[in-house]
Amino acid sequence: MADELITRAGGVCEFCGDAEALAAHEVPPAGPVLLCALCREERPAAADHWRCLEGAAWSAEPVVQFAVWRKLGTLDAPWAVEAREGMVLSTEAEAWAGAAPVAGLEHRDSNGALLAQGDTVVLIKDLPVKGAGFTAKRGTAVRGISLVADNAGHIEGRVEGQRIVILTEFVKKKS
Repeated sequence: MADELITRAGGVCEFCGDAEALAAHEVPPAGPVLLCALCREERPAAADHWRCLEGAAWSAEPVVQFAVWRKLGTLDAPWAVEAREGMVLSTEAEAWAGAAPVAGLEHRDSNGALLAQGDTVVLIKDLPVKGAGFTAKRGTAVRGISLVADNAGHIEGRVEGQRIVILTEFVKKKS
């Protein structure tokens, strides 16, 4: 599989084209993509680094399209929103993008309440937001959450205009 991945990628990162520190990165449920350390987020990247996704969005590989679509969804920049909305996904990548959460996967808050797409939750602890330079304060309401399809311990939501990933153990469902 590793040789196939390197051949498919042409020996470079499938996001930015870098040839250094390449490794397979699993993107459930689609499969692996070949990424450099920066794109795997093992090292801090400058904000403008992610502009590489605008070009990678045109990849002919469905798994790369899906990985780019997913990553663009985590970036809170007007260009990223525009790039994501303008993407033309293959049928396969579109199916992954619209896929329901993994069967049997349940997202539960700190009290064990079942969370659903679109719920409102409240932070139960101050949370430093990596890379954004602010702390999400305890008591902050996060409206319209998204469930991370492949990880029951993660949800996504907007805090102070930033789309962030939040651990479910630090939220409680608002009734």
